[in-house]
Amino acid sequence: MYQRVASLSSLSKQLYSRTGGNLHRHSAQVRVRSFCSTTRDKLIILDTSLRDGEQSPGVTLHVEEKLAIAKQLSLLGVDVCEAGFPVASEGDFNAVKKIAEEVGCVTVGRKDNKPMTIAALSRATIKDIDLAFDAVRAASLPRIHTFLATSDIHLQYKLKIDKDECIKRAVAAVKYAISKTPDVEFTPEDAGRTDRQFLLRVIAEVIKAGAKTINIADTVGFNTPEQYGELINFLVKNTEGGDKVTWSTHCHNDLGLATANTLSGVRNGARQVEVTMNGIGERAGNTSLEEVVMTILTHPEHYPVQTSIDTTQIYRTSQMISSYTGMVIQPNKAIVGANAFAHESGIHQDGVLKHQSTYEIMKPETIGLGSNVMVLGKHSGRHAFIMHLKELGYVNLPDEQIQRAFDRFKKLADVKKTVHKQDIHAILSDQLYQPMSEAYKLKTLQVVASSDGIPSTAFVRLTKEDGTELQDAAIGDGPVDAIFKSINRLVENKSVVIDYEVKSVTSGSDALGDITVRITQPTKEGEKADERPYVWIGHGVDADILFASAKAYINAINRMIAAGPVDTVYRMQAPI
Repeated sequence: MYQRVASLSSLSKQLYSRTGGNLHRHSAQVRVRSFCSTTRDKLIILDTSLRDGEQSPGVTLHVEEKLAIAKQLSLLGVDVCEAGFPVASEGDFNAVKKIAEEVGCVTVGRKDNKPMTIAALSRATIKDIDLAFDAVRAASLPRIHTFLATSDIHLQYKLKIDKDECIKRAVAAVKYAISKTPDVEFTPEDAGRTDRQFLLRVIAEVIKAGAKTINIADTVGFNTPEQYGELINFLVKNTEGGDKVTWSTHCHNDLGLATANTLSGVRNGARQVEVTMNGIGERAGNTSLEEVVMTILTHPEHYPVQTSIDTTQIYRTSQMISSYTGMVIQPNKAIVGANAFAHESGIHQDGVLKHQSTYEIMKPETIGLGSNVMVLGKHSGRHAFIMHLKELGYVNLPDEQIQRAFDRFKKLADVKKTVHKQDIHAILSDQLYQPMSEAYKLKTLQVVASSDGIPSTAFVRLTKEDGTELQDAAIGDGPVDAIFKSINRLVENKSVVIDYEVKSVTSGSDALGDITVRITQPTKEGEKADERPYVWIGHGVDADILFASAKAYINAINRMIAAGPVDTVYRMQAPI
């Protein structure tokens, strides 16, 4: 109760601030009284970035990277981490198991003072369920999430079974899962296109079998907000035993409606939402965690729920996910995009300067971004820098990491007139989210760029882990190609660059360059077309875009070396 009162007091202050002071003080108090009269249910946040999010094209996360992300999701306040699909591959199983062991018992930094539930996805088969439980059993709060398709099109063409067999398999799977752990979630895959009367039958039976959470999947992003909300409402009111379970949403973004559908589901009785950071996921992606959380925070009068998310960790988590997955965040992405709090129009700028609420419905500080411009320069001290890091959500960093970040900040301040908060986030992302071991580090780079068909030349000097220095030069079709070829000669690498992305962290000619490189092994003779090639992602940030490119390429090579001898990913994709 104390926490609720404290949050209401905070809300009152926010409303008072938004309305501009005494002029609207009375209306703010009325709004808070209305808010107080409504009971706030807990909205469970299930993050599936490590399972559904990793199914994004071109994304391959390795065990240590998944573990780092899971730790950050715990700090963010996520209630349930769907850590993977253990039957998909040995790597997936090992990642889920390590997360359960090392994150599934941690309460440090969490508002609710209880560990994050660790969930594993499984098909409705004994083998899948056994592997799923073996992977999560070390967690304090293990969950098995099993699924089976229920729509006519899936039953006829994919599973080739009738409806009675579908119910039989679903019930058997849930009963078997319950014998492993009391926390079992069931998803009727493609529920958004399933006959409603049949959906009632299936769900009623799995509830009797012991399922605690029922997840309504709009698997192909087909539904509109009105359709999806009405479906949740119908199921909550008409399913036998429906009052004994938690109803969950799982929406895909094929029509750009995932967040709207999810929020409509919450309005109609769902009390768990399945989301991913930055909305990553296969095809057009999933419901975005930050969009759902911030919409609920901004409109408490419309959504009678509250979350345990520490919103000041949103931006840091977003940057981590982007760095590890290599999925660049579009500038106009809601909440976490580079332009989310930028105001180009003179009218907008003038309004914001006069009063922030004129053109901003939330403060950048709320998501851990802080005001755009740092009040630090090249003469600023280490203590002031540490204070700003804490404001940005970087707490409990080792002294070594702080000093490295401070040194890079000082160098940046020498070349930039204005240092932005995004610059510091970029520096920390580039520094923290690296391979656990670095076989090579970039020491020196010299490039001669040419035109009119004349090749460019790059001279590169690298340092190995044992301190040995290597140097070589190469020519290429442009400076970046020359850099990559020179590095390849030094490390005897034959990988293929499949993607190279460039973006600026902020605006202006002195902006930091943010480079993402994806590499893979050359295709081997006889390799099957349906085998998914292993992809290694490298990330580099620097004021010199060519230096950043070299860092990103070496970063990708280091990840490839750390992963060991693998050729292809035999990963089974989960369809929900």
